[in-house]
Amino acid sequence: MADATPAPLPDLATPGGLFDRLRAACRPSWDLYVRHPFVRGLGDGSLPEASFRHYLVQDYLFLIHFARAYALAAYKADRLEDMRAASRSMAAILDLEMGLHVRYCAGWGLDEAAMAATPEATATLAYTRFVLERGMSGDLLDLHVALSPCIIGYAEIAAVLMADPATVLDGNPYADWIRMYADPEYRAVAAASVALLDRLGAERGAEARFASLARGFDAACRLEAGFWEMGWSLRD
Repeated sequence: MADATPAPLPDLATPGGLFDRLRAACRPSWDLYVRHPFVRGLGDGSLPEASFRHYLVQDYLFLIHFARAYALAAYKADRLEDMRAASRSMAAILDLEMGLHVRYCAGWGLDEAAMAATPEATATLAYTRFVLERGMSGDLLDLHVALSPCIIGYAEIAAVLMADPATVLDGNPYADWIRMYADPEYRAVAAASVALLDRLGAERGAEARFASLARGFDAACRLEAGFWEMGWSLRD
């Protein structure tokens, strides 16, 4: 960075909350995900652009299933508050986030029609179908545990990169991506996900189910790392 390294952003986890405990129980898989070489390549700008473009296309396809997961969350919810929150999240993905993603991808020479016609990579299939399966076979808590590494993890990744002396923003083609997920607006989304997970855990017996929830969280972290690996493997 051209200027001094900023102070670390505060941890979004509530000490002792469900997300905090899941992350601690699954730390090796979590760290593999949030500190993957793909992530470090974003930070110092060394990631090959072909790897990033491949990721962007697959992330577009991922967002479609992410919206479906929130439709499932509305179905699984037993409180109007949670149904409305799931509906807002689905609408935000379909009406806002996908539009922002398409415009960002256009800056990388990627056309929406071409992205939509691209086959899903194995890593995309694996993670999206895992999330939907956890929601269909489990309850609302199982679904949000499977979703949480994506939502909260991107905020932590950006925070780690922004505080890392090895990160370069000036002249880095990925600087806008880093700033987007370090932005207070996105961190507020991630913080709300932490709070929701902690509340659902208290309401739905997370203590008695913790071993099962941790297995789901760990699998989601490994699948997220696989999503990075998908692009990283194209660098050679």
